[in-house]
Amino acid sequence: MDRKTKGVVKGAPSGLVISLAVHAGAFLLAGILVVFTVHQKEEKKFVPPKPLDRPKMKLKKPKVKVKKSAKPKPTTRIVTKVKRAKMPDIQLPEMSGMADGLAGGIGNFEIMPDLGELTLLGSKSSIGNDLEGTFYDVKRDRRGRPIPVDTGGDEWRQLIRKFFLSGWKTSTFSRYYRAPQKLYATTLVVPVTLSGIAPEAFGDDDAVGALWMVHYKGQLVNKDSIKFRFWGIGDEFIVVRVDGTVVMGAYWPHASMRDYVMNGIWESSSMDSDKYYWGNNKAVVGDWIELEAGEPKEIEILIGDNGGQACFLLGVQEEGMEYERSGQPSPILPAFKTAELPHNLCDVIYKELPQGDVCLTNGPVFNDYASRSSGASRPDEVEAEALPDTDPESVMRIWNLVTGKSFEAEYIAMVGGNVVFKTAGGKTSKVPLQQLSAGDREFVELLNPPVLDLNFTRKMQEQTFTEGYYGTWPRPPVTRARFGVRIKQTSAGDYNHELRAQIYAVGQQRTRPEKKYVLLDRQQVSFSLTKENKRSYEFLSEREEILTSFDVSGEPRGEKYYGYLVVVRDARDQIVAVDASNDWLLDHIGRVEKLAVGMYFDKDCIRTFPGRPRPILW
Repeated sequence: MDRKTKGVVKGAPSGLVISLAVHAGAFLLAGILVVFTVHQKEEKKFVPPKPLDRPKMKLKKPKVKVKKSAKPKPTTRIVTKVKRAKMPDIQLPEMSGMADGLAGGIGNFEIMPDLGELTLLGSKSSIGNDLEGTFYDVKRDRRGRPIPVDTGGDEWRQLIRKFFLSGWKTSTFSRYYRAPQKLYATTLVVPVTLSGIAPEAFGDDDAVGALWMVHYKGQLVNKDSIKFRFWGIGDEFIVVRVDGTVVMGAYWPHASMRDYVMNGIWESSSMDSDKYYWGNNKAVVGDWIELEAGEPKEIEILIGDNGGQACFLLGVQEEGMEYERSGQPSPILPAFKTAELPHNLCDVIYKELPQGDVCLTNGPVFNDYASRSSGASRPDEVEAEALPDTDPESVMRIWNLVTGKSFEAEYIAMVGGNVVFKTAGGKTSKVPLQQLSAGDREFVELLNPPVLDLNFTRKMQEQTFTEGYYGTWPRPPVTRARFGVRIKQTSAGDYNHELRAQIYAVGQQRTRPEKKYVLLDRQQVSFSLTKENKRSYEFLSEREEILTSFDVSGEPRGEKYYGYLVVVRDARDQIVAVDASNDWLLDHIGRVEKLAVGMYFDKDCIRTFPGRPRPILW
C-alpha cells in the first residue's frame, strides 16, 4: 500500500505551508516598519538675525561763543546794568527768544527767521493755535482783474451785510479776488496805519489798499474756565462771532456803516461803550462769554477797510479783574492773543502802537497748553563776555627753522624780507623769512595784514505808485535800498590769505518822540586780494530793504537810513580793518554782530523795543 508523506499542516503540502509562512513574515515586518517607525521632525528654532550695526549720532549741546566785541586789542568783560521797567507794557527783551527757529549760522551769528514775514495781520507760518486769515479784494474779480466798483464804498458795505445775514458764508465773496496766500494771526492789534498794509501783507506789493476784507477763523479755548468780553475798535470795522453768535462789533461811526452793515446785526449793551479812546476811535464793549476749561468754541473775525487809514484793536476784559488806567483814564486791557507774543512780533506792533491802548504782555492766553508766565524777562545784568584775546605779537613762543632747529623769542616786526625777534634776555635778532618753517612763515604773514581802504556803498531808489484808488489817498512812495562795500588794498606786497567782510546797514525810526535804531541789513562775504583783481573787491547785496515814510494824523512813521559799520577779519578772526559812520558803533562791534535784521536797539547797541508814537486823540 502507498504511504503518503506527512506535511507540516494536516491536509496541506509542506512547501506551500512554508511559502505562506515566509510571505506572512515579510508582510509582518513591513507593517512593523511602516506603522511603528516614526520619523520625528526636528523642531524648528527661531534664530534672530544679527543686529544691524547702526551708527549713533551723539547729540551735542549747542555752544554759543561771543567773539571779541570791539578792536584787535584785548577786550575786557562788559557788564551793563539794566533797570526793569515798571509798566507792564514796556518790558526788557527776552534774550533767549533770539534763538527761536534758528536755521544755521554765519561765524558767531545765528541766522534768525526772516522778520519780514511778520506783519500786523499775521505771519505766513502757523503754530497750530492761531487764526487763519483769508484776504478778499472787492476791486478785482476772482482772477484778479480790475472791475468797476462804487468808490464811495456803499456797495462794498452792502456786500458785508449780505455776508453777515447769510450766516457768515464765505461763498458770498466768491465773485471777488481771494489772495492765495493765507496768514496766521495769534493776536489782532493793528494800530492806526495805512490801509495798504493789508494787500501788501497778503503778497500784493503794488496794490493800493481799499475795499478789502480779511476773514479769520479758528478756535477759542482756554486751559482754565474763564468769563470775559471783548473790547474793540475798527476803522472801518471789526466784527467777532463765537459759536455762531456775534459778540462784538465796532466800526467807524458814520451813517453808511451803521445803516448798510450793522443795523440789526449787533449792538452793545454796556455803559462803557463809546466812552474811551483807543487808536483813532472810541472802544466798543462786547457781550460776556463763558468758556469751560479746555472746551473749545469756534471763533470768526471779519475786518475790513474802505481806504486811507485803518485800525483794528481787540482787547480782553476778564470778569472781576482790575486794570491799570491811561491818562483818559481808560483801562489798559490785555490784547486778545492765542499765544505769548514773541519779541519780534511785539516790535512790529509797538512801532505803531501808542502807550495807553492795549497791552501785549499780560492777560489770558487763549489756548489749552500749559503756558509760561506772560511777558518777557531778563536778568538785571546783561553780560557781553569776550573771548580771551592775547596779542600774538607780544607773546614769547617757539619758532622753528627749516633746518630743524628752534628758538624761543618774541615777534617784533617784519622789515623787508627779515623777521625781527627779541629774546627773553632782551636781545634782538633778524632772521630771513624764508628760513622759518612753512607754518611760522604763514603765522608771520597773518601778523602783517594789508592796509585796506573801506568804502561803504548804498543804492537807494524811490518807487512811486500811480494807482490811487481815491485821489486824496494815494499809496505813499517807498525807498528800495541795497547796501555793500568797496575794499582796496593800499599797501604794497602780496597777501595770500582769505579775508572776511561783515557789512551792517543801520536805520532810524521817524516816530516821535522816541527814535530807536534798527538793523536794516547785514551781509558777510569772503574775498581775496590778488594781482588779477587789482587787489580790490566790490560787493553789493542782492537783498533789498524797503524803507517807508508816511504820516498818520500828522505824525511821522517809517524808517530812514542812518549809518553803517564795516568790519574785516582775517583767518584768525582778528579784526584787520574797520570803518563806521559813528563812533558808538565802533565801540560795540560785538553787540552789533549779535543783532538780526529788523531788530531795534539803542546807542549802547543793546536790543530794545522800538520807540512808541504819541496817542492820536487824547
